[in-house]
Amino acid sequence: MDDKARCLDYYPPRLRRTPVTQDMTHTYDKPAIARSVARMLLEIEAVLFRADDPFTLTSGMKSPVYIDCRKIIAFPRMRAQMMDYGRTVIMNDIGYESLDAVAGGETAGIPFAAWLAERTGLPMHYVRKKPKGFGRDARIEGDIRDGQRVLLVEDLATDGGSKLSFVEAIRTAGAEVGHTFVIFYYDIFKDAEEQLAAEGVKLHYLSTWWDVLAASRESGSFDEDTLSKVEAFLNDPRGWSKAHGGV
Repeated sequence: MDDKARCLDYYPPRLRRTPVTQDMTHTYDKPAIARSVARMLLEIEAVLFRADDPFTLTSGMKSPVYIDCRKIIAFPRMRAQMMDYGRTVIMNDIGYESLDAVAGGETAGIPFAAWLAERTGLPMHYVRKKPKGFGRDARIEGDIRDGQRVLLVEDLATDGGSKLSFVEAIRTAGAEVGHTFVIFYYDIFKDAEEQLAAEGVKLHYLSTWWDVLAASRESGSFDEDTLSKVEAFLNDPRGWSKAHGGV
């Protein structure tokens, strides 16, 4: 028996090192994270399904679904777990040394950016929707610098359009932004990620409406008739909206 064999034989199986034969940065379980976050959102009633009395979105669309990610800030244990998940996604999918700062979009993205900055050990900025109009007339608060690689953080993404204004502000300040992270991504407007990608930005997220729909069915949170109507909307949001009086 050679020295290497003796060494392996000495340690119990749970302590033996195994050869690295794959890229370990991508071995975490994304679907498990998505399911967990979906269940958490249902638990705190951040998810609303109202098929018979649809919500009117800012765009004028009618929707039987609504997500209130701002509720997360009121649940410290739950938000801590989500931020741990966020760190896992960021470090694995973007890189351990690929970012220099985190920036929160006004207003919902600011608390999540702060918690993620703490988790990742990075400086934090926040980006206003427009210059404040007095003093320095700043649109970005923090210590942003030329060439700084910034991660834009918000609570959710629908069609991706609102992210581009924040991206423009960060780039105008001289920094770089190639990634944006959200807790929740609608994942029903098929051109959303393409629109961001066209501007050199990749979207990262924890959970989607499809994950919430699956979790709702598993938990029995809503009746099947409601879930069927929700599924019809998710498959054709614009068609469903027009059929129910929206744009």
